[in-house]
Amino acid sequence: MARNGLDTMLKQIYLQPTLRGTACLPASKSISNRVLLLDRMAGGTCRITNLSDADDTRVLADALERAAGGGSGETMTIDIGAAGTAMRFLTAYLATRPGRFRLTGSARMRQRPIGILVEALRSLGADIRYCGEEGFPPLEIYGRGLRGGRLGLPAGVSSQYVSALLMTAPALEGADLELTLEGTVASRPYIDMTLALMREFGGEAAWATPDRLRVGRKPYGRTTPFEVEADWSAASYWYELVALCPDAEAEVLLPGLRAESVQGDARVSQLFRPLGVATRFTERGAVLTKAEHGAEPFEADLAQQPDLAQALVATCAMQRRAFRISGLRSLRIKETDRIAAMQAELGRLGVRIEACGDDTMTYVPAPDSTAADGTAGEPLRTYDDHRMAMCLAPCAYRHPGLRIAEPGVVTKSYPGFWDELKRFEQP
Repeated sequence: MARNGLDTMLKQIYLQPTLRGTACLPASKSISNRVLLLDRMAGGTCRITNLSDADDTRVLADALERAAGGGSGETMTIDIGAAGTAMRFLTAYLATRPGRFRLTGSARMRQRPIGILVEALRSLGADIRYCGEEGFPPLEIYGRGLRGGRLGLPAGVSSQYVSALLMTAPALEGADLELTLEGTVASRPYIDMTLALMREFGGEAAWATPDRLRVGRKPYGRTTPFEVEADWSAASYWYELVALCPDAEAEVLLPGLRAESVQGDARVSQLFRPLGVATRFTERGAVLTKAEHGAEPFEADLAQQPDLAQALVATCAMQRRAFRISGLRSLRIKETDRIAAMQAELGRLGVRIEACGDDTMTYVPAPDSTAADGTAGEPLRTYDDHRMAMCLAPCAYRHPGLRIAEPGVVTKSYPGFWDELKRFEQP
């Protein structure tokens, strides 16, 4: 049973033809996870409000609390389940902490690579060993003091590797950390978010050049409260709902969203404009309404905002709108292979998505194509991926009564999603 009491096995969705009201968003998981680590490194004196209630954040908070007493000499096992952010952040953090730790996770987590981060930490003096397959969790971490200095990483690696190194850098000894990213930087907005939050907690961190980052050894410290923003990534599914609903007067208020945000996924308000959704900002938050849109093919490079891909792909597919969306390389190694998952499930709704290598998805609607029913046969699969469940739900506007398997996966980032959607469903 999911934490919100939802039957985790199956959900069938019938949406009302009108879409008008307020939808509460979760707090930003990305900000919450970073602030938790920064506060722990600062001594835990900051009062954090509106902290995310997502599984990933709860797992990280629990792990940080346990690790605070990890110097007993015995190996402490920390299981982070499917929380990828926690795996990356804790790998770096625990490497700097006195104690012995075994860091493990779900079966899928043990398939997600972490070798680049481990090698980077080893070059700073970390003692990290693989418990199983080389380059993948579980990890045996013998925490100790690490050295600062110069370090290089391929620019296309996960921004979470970079953020993990940056946030723990003030704990390094002997020298500042200079981190050079070699090539085209992926997910730069997430790195910018990390730098901004580090400075909020008193750290010295900035881009020294367009491809080189520098972090001083000034310790963190913050005593004033910190309020976490609402989550722009979660907002993408409400943009999708507005884009697909038949209500010409649709209007949804998303409280807590700010036009000026450290979240790179705030770009969703621009990306959905050509898909028929306008955004107006008020003191309460963002108001989404219908807008005129053309029929020209939709194109976007999401290298900096990969978490928006599924909502955009599903929207275009249900609008039978040709698209080419690139910058998706990281989707292959998320909670599932999201490119393959979107191809499979949208294919069952009559939309054939093409994958161009590991980077791009395209779609050209056939003039005589007939959409599959979507309500017959097996339910749509979610692949233990919260974003699959949430991006498929709005497809019920085109396929009333579609069924979604394992809907409880949304607790990973948006525990209240189904409760919020229920107010817009038919009784």
